[in-house]
Amino acid sequence: MDEQLLVEGCKRAESWAYKQIYEQYAPVMLSICMRYVNDRSTAKDIMHDGFIKVFFKIGQYAGKGSFEGWLKRVFITTALEYLRTKENGKVLFGKEYEDVPQEFDAGIVEKLSADELLACIGQLPKGYRTVFNLFAIEGYSHKEIAGMLDIQESTSKTQFIRAKAQLQKIITQLTANDDRGR
Repeated sequence: MDEQLLVEGCKRAESWAYKQIYEQYAPVMLSICMRYVNDRSTAKDIMHDGFIKVFFKIGQYAGKGSFEGWLKRVFITTALEYLRTKENGKVLFGKEYEDVPQEFDAGIVEKLSADELLACIGQLPKGYRTVFNLFAIEGYSHKEIAGMLDIQESTSKTQFIRAKAQLQKIITQLTANDDRGR
């Protein structure tokens, strides 16, 4: 169904439009929430909160840019708000990480399924995972991330570097346990 019709239906508070938007976008929005909290039950709660915000704020969508992009921003913001609330106002940022292997075969990543890669990302500490998702997956700049998380831009950059190093270690361990790394 045409997005514009759905948006207009939601602006008129028509239940068929709410239902259609939910059914059409719930899987994608749940996967976004999962990237930030790595717990399906909590991610579903965040997703439901996100849809409530979408339906209350649908009037703010001006039709400029993609509707799905607007939805994603609402859900990312909702997930970040959850993390801040849960952590008493700040997303926790890990300061330490173990040494990672110096040599890494980047081709190993290509052998992982999307689910396996997301599971590896889910093993990162919250701060690393949050910055990694915002920068590498969502495409925000470190300056934007700093503003979103109320941190220094240099902290965002450091967290991303550490996230990549930790992710490399996780992937190396995973592939060492099967035939992919050979």
